[in-house]
Amino acid sequence: MHSKPPRPGRQRSGRRPPAGGTVGLVPDRPYTLLSCAVSVDGYLDDASTDRLILSGPEDLDEVDALRAAADAILVGAGTIRADNPRLLVRDPARVAAREAAGRPPHPLRVTLTATGDLDPAARFLSGPGTPLVYCPSAAAAAARKNVKDQAAVIDAGAELSLAAVLRDLHSERAVATVLIEGGSRILREALTAGLADELRLAIAPFFVGDRAAPRFALPARYPYTPASPMTLTSLRQVGTVAVHSYRLG
Repeated sequence: MHSKPPRPGRQRSGRRPPAGGTVGLVPDRPYTLLSCAVSVDGYLDDASTDRLILSGPEDLDEVDALRAAADAILVGAGTIRADNPRLLVRDPARVAAREAAGRPPHPLRVTLTATGDLDPAARFLSGPGTPLVYCPSAAAAAARKNVKDQAAVIDAGAELSLAAVLRDLHSERAVATVLIEGGSRILREALTAGLADELRLAIAPFFVGDRAAPRFALPARYPYTPASPMTLTSLRQVGTVAVHSYRLG
């Protein structure tokens, strides 16, 4: 990969799970937690132009705590275009705690784009720190034109894959923990390729029922089958949603 920003000065030798559990050996990539909220029928959003609110303030606060514990937050470019997230820690006390521990105030923001199609006004680009934009070689010029000096564009070579991005974050950026917040294709790739260690799934108490809306768990061959299921580690009511936490692998 090319166009590397300088590596952070503080190196981390261990893995620190955002959810606070125990961490096993994770070779060649960061410890990775997936977090998403869905409707009862498995939709990440509806098909309207407005963002569908799936969870309440209590759940959002827990996700903010996960962000504060992570070294990096990763989403697909489609999520940036659809939701325009900032991907910052919201709670000032958590920001202060990160700084007191010698860490940046916010996690590193990361996205993957196959085309380089990013809005220069996206909030992902305007927050503090320099976000990373990974793209295939064919899209690197378009990405650099769009983001200008607001992000570091990383040429991932001929093929862009989440596995390669995670390896690069681990080996070249000293990232030990990653929180992936979607969208649907990134979540599918993480799950089908065995690239995640935990899944936090918040389920809202309503249906979407729109075939045109984006779904969680797009059709694919998943390694978690009846013969080899995920391990449910907790099930809690958090505000209006039911939060399922699974250990993967």
